[in-house]
Amino acid sequence: MSAITRDEVAHLARLSRLALADAELEHYAAQLDVIIGAVARVAEVATDEIPPSSHALPLTNVYRPDEARPSLTPQEALAAAPAVQDDRFRVPRILGEEA
Repeated sequence: MSAITRDEVAHLARLSRLALADAELEHYAAQLDVIIGAVARVAEVATDEIPPSSHALPLTNVYRPDEARPSLTPQEALAAAPAVQDDRFRVPRILGEEA
């Protein structure tokens, strides 16, 4: 039996604002089932003696320290902007929804 159903894929598509055909829903449900199975196999690996890590190699912070220094004024930052509104960059609406 599939770990993820066609209805769950349809729900995820709706949340992601993706329009998927019925054939795509079936296809992605099968693919996601394979992915979930692979993740489950990884979870089965014996890792009791391996300490958790966020990276394979030990790393140290290589960033410079935060220091306050002069920056652009709002007028300087907006000087080359193609459109400005209320001292902000004006960009086209992408979702077509009310703010």
